[in-house]
Formats: sequence, C-alpha cells, structure tokens
Amino acid sequence: MKIIKGGVCAPKGFSAGGIRCGIKMSSQKKDLALIYSENICDTAAMFTKNIVKAASVQLTQKNIENGKLHAIIANSGNANACTGEQGMDAAKRMVQSIADELQIDPSKVAVASTGVIGVPLPIDVIEKNIGALKNSLTADEQGHLNALEAIMTTDTRKKEITVEIEINGKTVRLGAMTKGSGMIHPNMAASHATMLTFITTDAAVNSSVLNVCLQNAVTRSFNRLTVDGDTSTNDTIIIMANGEAGNTPITGFEKHDPRIYADLRGLEENNNLKIFYNALEFVCISLAKMMARDGEGATKLVTVTVNGAKNEENAVILAKSIASSSLVKAACFGADANWGRVLCAMGYSGAVFSPENVDVSYKSEIGEITVCQNGKSVSFSEEKAKEILSSCDEIEILVNMKEGISQVSVWGCDLTYDYVKINGDYRS
Repeated sequence: MKIIKGGVCAPKGFSAGGIRCGIKMSSQKKDLALIYSENICDTAAMFTKNIVKAASVQLTQKNIENGKLHAIIANSGNANACTGEQGMDAAKRMVQSIADELQIDPSKVAVASTGVIGVPLPIDVIEKNIGALKNSLTADEQGHLNALEAIMTTDTRKKEITVEIEINGKTVRLGAMTKGSGMIHPNMAASHATMLTFITTDAAVNSSVLNVCLQNAVTRSFNRLTVDGDTSTNDTIIIMANGEAGNTPITGFEKHDPRIYADLRGLEENNNLKIFYNALEFVCISLAKMMARDGEGATKLVTVTVNGAKNEENAVILAKSIASSSLVKAACFGADANWGRVLCAMGYSGAVFSPENVDVSYKSEIGEITVCQNGKSVSFSEEKAKEILSSCDEIEILVNMKEGISQVSVWGCDLTYDYVKINGDYRS
C-alpha cells in the first residue's frame, strides 16, 4: 500500500468541485460541494444513530437502498436538521437540481449537510448556483480540494488521504475526504460541527461486500473517536466504487449475514478482499485520527490504549469512557498526570473489571512514565510526567487490565478554553 495525492479524484473516473453560493452570508468560504462518477457506482453508507436525523440523512438513506449512486452533493453552513417538511423539500430540491444538471436519475444522488441546526436551508441560493457547481467539476487534485473546502465548518486542517494498492495486477486507488471538528462522537450504523466522510475507489467491488467492509472499518475507526461526546444529527459516511480499475471483482462474505463481524471471517482465505479491506480500514483510521487532532480548540491528540482486556467489547467501552471524560481531557490540556480520573472514568463506564489489577502509564515522543500499578499510586516524578504530557502535541494514555489479550485504541483530544469560545458563538 502506498500513500499518494489526489483525494477523491485520484481513482479513475471521478471528478469533484466546490463553490461558494452564500448559504451562510457571514462566511466567504466555499459552501457547496459535488463528487461525481459518470459510471454508476456500487455504494455503501452509514449514518448517525441519533434519533433526530437531518433531512439529508433521511433522504440519502432512501436513495442508497439499492446500493447505487452517481453523485454526492453536500453543503456546509446549514445542517438542514429539525426543519420539518420544509427541510425535506429543500433536500429533495437539492438532489433534483443537480440530477437535472448532470442528466442522471435523482435517486442515484446522495445529499449531505453540515452546519447550524434548526435553521431553514436557503435552497434558492443553491438552485441558482447549481450550474456553477457542475462547471466546477474537475478530475484532478484541485477539484478534490475545492470540494473538501466546501464541506468544512470549524475545521482548521484539511483531512484527506489517498492510497494505492494492487489487486490482480491492477492498480486500485481509494481517495477520501472528511470534515469534523466539534459535535464529534460518532455512533453510526447501517441504514448513520458533524462528521461527513466521502470515499471513492475505482475498485470493482459490489455493494454487499462494501457494506460489510465499511461496517467493520467504521467500527474500528470513527466509532472509536470522540471529541466532545455529542453525536451529530448529520453524521454520514459514503463509499462509491465505479470499477474502472479493471480488477477482477472483489468477492467475499456472500455466505454471511452482512453484519459486523469482530473476526472478519472470510479475509484470510480471500487475499483480494483482505488487501482491499486493510486499505479501507487504514483510510478510515487515518481520517479518524486527523479529526481527533483537529478537535475544536484542541492542542493535543490523545490516544487511549487499553490492553490486556477480557475482550474487544470491554476494551472499547473502557477506552472510550476514558477518552470522553471531560476531567481526563482537561487534565491532558493542563499536563496533569491525574490517573485517578482515568480509573474513575473506567469505573462508571459500565464495563466489569477488577480495579486492583489496573496499571496506568502516560507516553509521548520523549518517554513513558507509569503512574499507577495494581490500582494504586506508585512513586513517580511529577516533573517528568508534566514534561511528557506538555512537550508534544500527541500523547497516549496506556491502561493494562491484566485480564486477557484484547487491545483497543480510541482517539480523542484535550479540552481547552477555546472549545467553549468556539461553541459559545457558533451561530454567528
């Protein structure tokens, strides 16, 4: 596997674009994006499990039922959530307008929105600019970058990755973009500031295989990510595969109910599937870590790794509880090795474990220090601990359960003054 440039336009047959149409008049950034494949794509998607779902999520869930898409249209500046029938009408008009422009079936278009909740989407300004959006399409990196800018909200960094793999002697590419900085605590399932992730690939792979691969990859990436504990109304991840790489179609999982399998049955006996899945999981984990690093107001990427757990499920529960704890996050910001907050977060997680077995360490590029052994304090240098936690913008909290062999990492960030400032005036 090789990391290259190009984003969602790197795979053959895809183009992208982005423009400013003025959805949020106070902003001068691009706010309307488009990703397009002339050839019909096999597709899989996941969406937020929040009961309150944006109109874009509801419509896209319906449009991807047959597993086929030509295009994704997305806007920033307005979530089009909690907007009633008016919001659903706006989402349908958004889809219909780009379908007419591209001369494709509107049921083969996905729509995504991100921004302020409860404000009517100014669909008129979108419709007036839909021709310009189509004309912005290019099959190069600039098209990708224009689309990426158009979906960003409070993001301070571009979050993108492109990888190249080989299947049956054919070069296959996966290109991806994501946005998300706040309101990030994804809880997504098949049928799932917001997380929007769009992945393109020129691999030949059908939608049923994509569904199983995506569910497993999301389980091990975005669903192990937390910035602030808020699960958005709009979280969406979509993968489109147009088959233009010319590889022998990737198969697998046909004999299994397409649910999430912790052991990923079928990978070991199917090398092509394994290569593709590993690339997809790598893309998703890379993007999840980028989102955690760019959490609103964050100064540090915080990785929580729980090892020696009874099973993977317990490890995820424990790690995510630690990473989600406001007290732990604040301690990371203050470079305070307050391990008691770590055990406290584990204790209310709901997972069953033996506190008297737990070891806790802090780690960064400059070193590692153990601060708790067997659930009790050990003598350690506060000065050294502070140096480890303050000298780098990436730190790791290591927890050893000593109860099994399972290990899981979860990604989060510290909690700073700026998080409150950003969200205190978000609507302005």
